[in-house]
Amino acid sequence: MTTTENTRTTENPGKPLSAGKAPLRSPLGVLTTATATHGTGRDGDIPLPRLPGFVESAFSPLAYEVAARCLTERPDGGSPRSSEAGSGGGSRTAVALASLMGDTTTADLASRRVVSGRVHNPLLFMQATANSVLGHISREFGITGQMFSLSTLDDPVTELLAMADLLLEDPELDQVLVMGVELGGGERLAAVYRELSADSDRPVPDLPESAALAVAVMLGRPGADTPVTIRSTRTYDGEDPAPATHPGSVQGLSDLAAAHRRLLREGGTHVLVTEERAPAFLLTADSPASRPTLPPALPHALPDGNETETHAHQ
Repeated sequence: MTTTENTRTTENPGKPLSAGKAPLRSPLGVLTTATATHGTGRDGDIPLPRLPGFVESAFSPLAYEVAARCLTERPDGGSPRSSEAGSGGGSRTAVALASLMGDTTTADLASRRVVSGRVHNPLLFMQATANSVLGHISREFGITGQMFSLSTLDDPVTELLAMADLLLEDPELDQVLVMGVELGGGERLAAVYRELSADSDRPVPDLPESAALAVAVMLGRPGADTPVTIRSTRTYDGEDPAPATHPGSVQGLSDLAAAHRRLLREGGTHVLVTEERAPAFLLTADSPASRPTLPPALPHALPDGNETETHAHQ
């Protein structure tokens, strides 16, 4: 996954990355982003948040963490008609969660218990389903829009942005929260990745078994309150092709979030190239000096009463 500022356009010769129909029919506004990592050994790892009803695995706690940061940054759901249910007022919001493998930690734990002859734990069956944490998020934040779980071998950025584009045709929705979650794993998960990558040059992920990454991006229609917009673009990568990523990697969403934060500070443009011969996206922002003056942000209270700033743990 690479991003580049000096990408050739369709007016210049080169190798096309974006062939065929563009994934976005119209621009989207990037409202806010959040990332969280746990157990990766990288700078910025956070302690695993506690999430009632979810045990052993980092999948649901990290998914909830990044969703909560975005939803509390945008507490009105983009409309004064937002529901008063929950702490974030997430009505008129839809949610899409992408994860190639889902909660493999819980699924593996449940399998080991069954193989060893131990009594099956129904809690493990419940939380192994990605929809479980989406249900928890909807209850906490009063979300009334559609909720989806996706699994894709390709870069999830394209799938999630295209879904948000389609969902926002519904006038009853104001914003779409898209998320990607990825877990480390043991030998069984590594074997699955090796099989998926056997006919390509894609690498096998090397995350520690207890590691987890989560990224969330809140998307809406372009407008005065969305200083960063994203649209499809036909680009060429010249002599710097995007390096291969493992199937279903959330690195592209992390790159999108990083570009969003930088453009908020500096303005300008940024081309996000997901992978070789895949769709590319152009992010654009006005310079900070030309934007309307907004009141300073206040700390946001999460449902457990703790206060945090968005991106505080990034």
